[in-house]
Amino acid sequence: MDSDPKPSTSPAPNPNPSKPPPSKEQHHRDLLNHIEAYLAKRDGVDKLLKISRYATKLILASSLLQSSNNPALYHRLKSFESSVGVSRKAFRLGKFVQDLNALRASHHHSNRHLLFTLLAYGGEGFYYFVEQFVWLAKSGLIDPKHARAFQKVSAWAELVGYFGSVALKLTDLNIIAEEESCLASSVEISRLRGIGCVEEESRLRKLREKKTMKRLSVIQDLADAVMALDDILDGNGPFSKPVFMASAGLLSALISTHKNWVSC
Repeated sequence: MDSDPKPSTSPAPNPNPSKPPPSKEQHHRDLLNHIEAYLAKRDGVDKLLKISRYATKLILASSLLQSSNNPALYHRLKSFESSVGVSRKAFRLGKFVQDLNALRASHHHSNRHLLFTLLAYGGEGFYYFVEQFVWLAKSGLIDPKHARAFQKVSAWAELVGYFGSVALKLTDLNIIAEEESCLASSVEISRLRGIGCVEEESRLRKLREKKTMKRLSVIQDLADAVMALDDILDGNGPFSKPVFMASAGLLSALISTHKNWVSC
């Protein structure tokens, strides 16, 4: 006859064991994967080049480096800035297609919204299309004498695109503000009644994050629009100061880099 099994004295296992914190190696792997995903995107590399270019422009325009003090370094930085600008144009080959697809997939609820959509995506798409010819002219395949004319056309298209883009984003911000107000009121009422509102609070937090990103995007578009206007005026505008323009470009680059980093 078998004897009864001896009862175990070991503690019962925890049905919901907590996950151990990620190790430093795992954190580094995740960071490296994020960097890899970021650099795999066309916009990711383009924005890093943009940071490099406008940071160099800012150094050249400021008192940090005088051409008379170190002419060799000054000319190397100038050459680097110019080559990065041409490299960025190469990354835009065919990029106008994404604007065509965005325009085709857009949904407009009013004639004004349709107009802003056409200006935003149409202007930006035409800008990227013309930029291909600017790159070909600067790289020598097309007679360089046409480069200035192409640049003027692309600058106008870019400015029109930014006008439409800012208008669309301001409209979106108004819609987000209304949704945020309604959701915040709902959360406040739930708290007063002692009702749990975890889901609503999460939605409200995400909505506010979306609003912040949209505001940053408007600032980025305005900075880029100022630079486009400066190109149209051939650098003779009242705000056409090298330090100011380089700072605007660097600000735009940092904002777009942050947006791309968060989205990938």
